[in-house]
Amino acid sequence: MSDFHTMTVTLQDGTELPLSTLRDKVVLVVNVASKCGFTPQYSGLQRLYEQYKDQGLVVLGFPCNQFASQEPGTDEQIHQFCEQNFGVAFALTRKTDVNGSRTHPVFAWLKKEKPGLLGIQSIKWNFTKFLVGRDGRVLHRYAPTVKPQDIEQDIKDALK
Repeated sequence: MSDFHTMTVTLQDGTELPLSTLRDKVVLVVNVASKCGFTPQYSGLQRLYEQYKDQGLVVLGFPCNQFASQEPGTDEQIHQFCEQNFGVAFALTRKTDVNGSRTHPVFAWLKKEKPGLLGIQSIKWNFTKFLVGRDGRVLHRYAPTVKPQDIEQDIKDALK
């Protein structure tokens, strides 16, 4: 796939979300997990979503169980956990592979567009974040240790 807006993701409830519907939006894509040391970042992601959604920010969480089995639940369990513990109202997809032979096309594209350190095209851990601009280009890639509040200025700049 050559363009972010040509792909589709399946949301937690089974509905298909064509990313073409997100043209002219700024999208923060994050691979998430419920049993990770970075799981409290859900709060910061939700805060960013609430603060900037009316200006065009979309947060897409992709639950992933590829890192130390830290996302073992079903799609429904993941959704309930996120909603009950962090008030997550942003979109969550079905459980997704971000590495390996079953890598979701979105992550294959993101990794190609913004490789990690030394050009490595893999996701190292949960809560790796990608900021996609209104035009569908990847603006930034953030390591799992980068907290949501630390990327707020980049989001504000992208929304201008």
